[in-house]
Order: sequence, then structure tokens, then C-alpha cells
Amino acid sequence: MSILSLPQLKQMVPGNPHIDDWHEALDQLLDDYGIDTPQRVAHFVAQCAHESGSFKFIKENLNYSAQGLTGTFRKYFPTLESAKPYERKPEMIANKVYANRMGNGDEASGDGWRYCGRGLIQLTGKDNYTFFAGSLGIPVEEAADYLATFEGAAQSACFFWEQNNLNCFADANDVKALTRAINGGQIGLEDRIKHTNHALHVMGI
Repeated sequence: MSILSLPQLKQMVPGNPHIDDWHEALDQLLDDYGIDTPQRVAHFVAQCAHESGSFKFIKENLNYSAQGLTGTFRKYFPTLESAKPYERKPEMIANKVYANRMGNGDEASGDGWRYCGRGLIQLTGKDNYTFFAGSLGIPVEEAADYLATFEGAAQSACFFWEQNNLNCFADANDVKALTRAINGGQIGLEDRIKHTNHALHVMGI
């Protein structure tokens, strides 16, 4: 018997046009990654729902205005003048802000765009893509295409959850600790709590 039914998922992420596909993917994956109790499922789906806009956005949106770049990536764009050439150019932005870190090459390598954030909990950087691809036994070059599928986007989130031992926070019902582990701070905490409380209710907890 499935740990997460289709009607339950529909309640947790209402209005998603691909809910059947998402349910099929999660139904195959959750148990394999130890997301196997109602409480763990509730926390997992809630965090994914926040991170992906209710399972609607599975690739990082880097379509920033110049002003947005100076606000979000001030380290790389300290002035509007420095940001203007990159305005509304997602590929250029990714190649600049993700260059020379997370296993990526320099700006000219194109790795920033090639390994930008993908999945329900966004996997970012060549090192993380390589680690994920290795767990599946596929070449890293194939990971981006796989992450664009329902199964791949869901599996990368399950993989991240398992690698970071997030079930321990789910078992403790600790949304703050989960949020910190996922994004390094408390960004979106109020929305995450709202999603979690709703998901717990749907799962009968």
C-alpha cells in the first residue's frame, strides 16, 4: 500500500497540472530513501512544495533585472553599472555567480549554467551533480536531462534528503532545523511552517 495517496498529494499541492506524474514518481521513490512514515512524508512534501512553488518550478530562475542582481548577488554585482551587461541573461548570470566553486570551472567554461539549480530541492554545482549521477550509475553529463524529468526532479530531492539525514529532523517535527539544513538559514520559514502544518493534517497527524 502506498505511503502517500494521490488524493493526499493533491491536497498538499493543489492546482498542480502534473499531479499524477508527480505522484507516480514519488510513489516509486519515497520508500527507497527511507521517507517511509506519514510524518516524514509530510515534512518532505512540505519542504519540496515551498522550494518548488508547489512542484511547478524545477529549474532555478535566474532571469534577474540589474537591480535584482545587485540585491541578490551583491558580491558579484556591486553596482548597477556592473550588473547591466548581465541583466535578463540567465545563462551569463549563472556562469558568473557559480564560477570557480562547487566543482565548477571558470566563467568561460559554462559550468555555472550547465549545473545550475534543478530538482524539487535544487541540486546545484558540478560536484553535487557528479555525486547524484554517481549514486544512479549515470554519467554526470546525463544528470541535467534526468533532473528535468518528474522522476529525476523528485529523486534528486530524495537523494538530498537522505544524504543530509533530514529524517531525523522530520521525526523530531523540527521545521526550523529542516529549513536551516536545506537553505542554510531561515528563508521562507513562515511559508514552510504553513505547508508543513497542512501536510501533517492531510496525513492524519
